[in-house]
Amino acid sequence: MPWPGLFFKGMQAEQLVLLDDVQFPLGGSWINRNRLKNDQGELWLTVPVWKRGRSFQRIDQVEICNNENWQKKHLFSLEHACKHTPYWDEHFRFFQEICSKQRQNLLELNLEILDYLRLDLGIPQPFVRSSTFAIETSGSQRLVDICKALGARKYLTIASSHKYLDENLFQGHGIQLMYYKYEPPIYPQLWGDFIANLSVLDLILTCGPKSGGLIRQAGRLVNS
Repeated sequence: MPWPGLFFKGMQAEQLVLLDDVQFPLGGSWINRNRLKNDQGELWLTVPVWKRGRSFQRIDQVEICNNENWQKKHLFSLEHACKHTPYWDEHFRFFQEICSKQRQNLLELNLEILDYLRLDLGIPQPFVRSSTFAIETSGSQRLVDICKALGARKYLTIASSHKYLDENLFQGHGIQLMYYKYEPPIYPQLWGDFIANLSVLDLILTCGPKSGGLIRQAGRLVNS
């Protein structure tokens, strides 16, 4: 359940590529956890995954640890934290469906959630998985090769990634680098003072159909 900035990028791009065939981070990761808000402040929801002995596993290989009933716990936490939001009733059935299934693969779960969120925010085009291209390069070359596989002439990325990219490499392949900045919108939240950069779910449950417009207004394209 990513932050709203990911969906701003999805609104600006013709294709948004999910890097699912790169290494799953060894430490804490946004891939299997994110923050909402409850009466205590930040509420972390984490999907437990198997890591021991799998240090170099790819994101699309990560398996969920179902030794505990984390789904029941998450649904209880969601209901406790969010049931008083204006648009809770519209989305509760989806949460029930998500938490009623026992999946083995983390990516399968994430894709189902991402599809639901992007459609709710008015993003019609499905996200693309980089694993579908079977590209073996890394770093900037990997991104260039993905662009070439898609026939893309422009690559859009957040401005803070500027220092990590080989701009000459992109230019040499005729691909224009484009950057954006995203400032999280301030919107009404439950439970006291505003907390920025929560999961986009917090915005959707609070602002409903206005969420997509708020996300669009919060970002802008910049030179670098």
